[in-house]
Amino acid sequence: MNAPASAPSPYSSALGKSNIESHTLSVLVDNEPGVLARVVGLFSGRGYNIESLTVAEVAHGEQLSRITIVTTGTPEVIEQISHQLERIVPIHKVTDLTVFGKSIQRELAMVKVRGKGENRVEAMRLADAFRAKVIDATTESFVFELTGRPDKIDDFVELMRPLGLVEVSRTGVAAISRGPDPI
Repeated sequence: MNAPASAPSPYSSALGKSNIESHTLSVLVDNEPGVLARVVGLFSGRGYNIESLTVAEVAHGEQLSRITIVTTGTPEVIEQISHQLERIVPIHKVTDLTVFGKSIQRELAMVKVRGKGENRVEAMRLADAFRAKVIDATTESFVFELTGRPDKIDDFVELMRPLGLVEVSRTGVAAISRGPDPI
């Protein structure tokens, strides 16, 4: 007797290959209580994952904030997320910076590494290569500050693991479109 066929995953194509993509969404909102909760509620209520989330006021006089969200899904899911976000009041504009194509993304990380001897020397050499700055040092550890693209920070963290990585703190992605025009 055959087992019942399971429904295809929403993250698979007809060929069974995964077509999950990472997208960065820029969401311009009124700076008022509850807006972030509504945005996060949309994601959690529908089972969408947020990889990174940052929010800050960007126009004080106009009371506007920008929420930058990095999320993953199929192109159809990402499009659905964008359309659902657009329907939330008081959202002014949703821009998929990944589709928009011309954007700059940066993240700040603090990376604590424990080490002595050769591991300490190697950690310092790699930090120099990545342009990481030492912001705290003891005889047994360092805290490095690193700013850059998220993949650069990922690479640095992976290189620090065998050298004595203790912990990492990251701000999340901040992104902006390139060129003279706003998004």
